[in-house]
Amino acid sequence: MTDNFIRLSQAQLNLLETCPPQFQRLYLEQLGSPLSPQQQEKQTWGSQFHLLMQQKELGLPIESLVAQDEQLQHSITALMNAAPEIWQSESGSWREAEHCRTLSFQGYLLTVVYDLLISDRAKAKIVDWKTYLFPENRAKLAKNWQTRLYLYVLAETTDYLPEQISMTYWFVKLPTQPQSLTFVYNSVQHEKNRQDLTRLLTQLDRWLDNYSNTGTSFPHLSNCQESCPYYQSLLESGAFLDSDRFAIEKDWIALIDEIEEISID
Repeated sequence: MTDNFIRLSQAQLNLLETCPPQFQRLYLEQLGSPLSPQQQEKQTWGSQFHLLMQQKELGLPIESLVAQDEQLQHSITALMNAAPEIWQSESGSWREAEHCRTLSFQGYLLTVVYDLLISDRAKAKIVDWKTYLFPENRAKLAKNWQTRLYLYVLAETTDYLPEQISMTYWFVKLPTQPQSLTFVYNSVQHEKNRQDLTRLLTQLDRWLDNYSNTGTSFPHLSNCQESCPYYQSLLESGAFLDSDRFAIEKDWIALIDEIEEISID
């Protein structure tokens, strides 16, 4: 292990748990693929939406900006109509857009950025804007490290009990109306997240040591043929040859579309 803290986001944890060799290429070797025009367009639109939500939270005018994009204007107006309570500040509450928190954990620095954090003495609520369609599988989103890490870090860095914390996703992609999913945290989930983080980062320690000391590549998972979204494309490319070092890469943002707002730090 290096003496310096390695920053890990939810996107990195998701990839590490899905495909360790992809984690190696993207984060250790910096071998990411360029985005396709379609992916770039989606990312740009999502970034604009998040920026406008931040500006609105700061009390800055956004009317002239949304007037230039009919889709943005429709999505923001629909969201405001669907969730008016989000924009109403209650007495004694505190709120901040793009709120960043970090947690030192097992030699790593876990980093989260909340699109909107609203809190008072009794509760704290994380709000996250999603610019893709409402997911069909709630359980899959519950297991995603964005949900798990965002809730875990807030519980660990505040005086709130897990039961006082919730996280709500708002899905705003056209042509559907905005829809939301809320996850209420609890102590059982908190302990499970702690155990899984400990397991995953202990594995990462070992893989990093092997990679640094002997040049050994991060291993494939035992069930990668059944569960890894990259398996078939890598098999067809012949990338499993050459000591498990990938020869080509299918962009993982495209392959895991439900994890849409991923930052590659």
